[in-house]
Amino acid sequence: MAHVRVGVGAVVREGERILVLRRAGAHGAGTWGLPGGHQEFGESPEETAVREVAEETGLIVAARSRLGFTDDPMPEIGRHYVTLFIGCERLTGEAQVMEPEKATDLAWLTPDELRARHDELFAPLHRFLDLNPRSTTTM
Repeated sequence: MAHVRVGVGAVVREGERILVLRRAGAHGAGTWGLPGGHQEFGESPEETAVREVAEETGLIVAARSRLGFTDDPMPEIGRHYVTLFIGCERLTGEAQVMEPEKATDLAWLTPDELRARHDELFAPLHRFLDLNPRSTTTM
């Protein structure tokens, strides 16, 4: 039976820049997306964001705010997600690719730089930016 899954995208800021990873080994491979992943049973969106950032980048972050969500049907691969975006503050660590089977590169980009790469973005991030076209503070 088909079902909707919950994904969480962690918006980790450093000044005006946001941490993104080039996805590999899953849907959206080759696109830039936020650190994140599936929310697990019994876990809050904030806990998911903190866990996924640590697993994927080695950074220790604190979840600070709920920024919004996107509805992300992906009929071409038979999936449907609701993606929750969580604003996070970097506490310690230097970002690095910790799971090379899931990401091939990382970058710190401004919201405007992300918008300039519109066609290179993972669908949920692409939609989130489309829903917030003028705001650099939403992210």
